[in-house]
Amino acid sequence: MPYAIIVYDVQADRTQKFLHYLHRYLVHVQNSVFEGELTDGQLVEIEDTLQEMLEPDESVMIYRTAGESYLDRSVYGNDPLDDQHFL
Repeated sequence: MPYAIIVYDVQADRTQKFLHYLHRYLVHVQNSVFEGELTDGQLVEIEDTLQEMLEPDESVMIYRTAGESYLDRSVYGNDPLDDQHFL
């Protein structure tokens, strides 16, 4: 299953719109940063929806890996993903 990290840079008054949308699929790990496993279909849906949501001078970056096991991830301090293991 693909693992994605999504980072967005949008106007301050529109960040909540992106936060609420992405929170349906991924874990909110930092301001404007989400990550987690997705199906291929979810990833396509998210890409299409985010492109439609963007206004001029805004951007979204999506980093993909084949799976979480292919990602070398280091966290210093509290890891927001730790909370997700208890759901």
